[in-house]
Amino acid sequence: MAVPIYKNFVTVDFEVFGKVQGVFFRKHTLKKAMDLGLKGWVMNTAQGTVVGQAQGPPEVINHFKAWLQNVGSPKSKIEKASFKNEGPIPSLAFKSFEIRR
Repeated sequence: MAVPIYKNFVTVDFEVFGKVQGVFFRKHTLKKAMDLGLKGWVMNTAQGTVVGQAQGPPEVINHFKAWLQNVGSPKSKIEKASFKNEGPIPSLAFKSFEIRR
């Protein structure tokens, strides 16, 4: 099966609320993003949320957003996920997806 070549990319900032710290949420987010071929980062906040930025093809970003809203890590309890600053970008700003501390 041929791997699709994407020419258009979008970026989105996300914040996930609920029981998302101490439940390996960042680790699972990293794995999901890498499995999908996305670039960006994820980190915990002092407010108990998880924030990050993801970049990739629009269809893949939409799949990732649904995962952040509805799945997360096995022990997480997601109350809500918010997305902002979403839009097209000419190229990817990151070389990989990483956990920031």
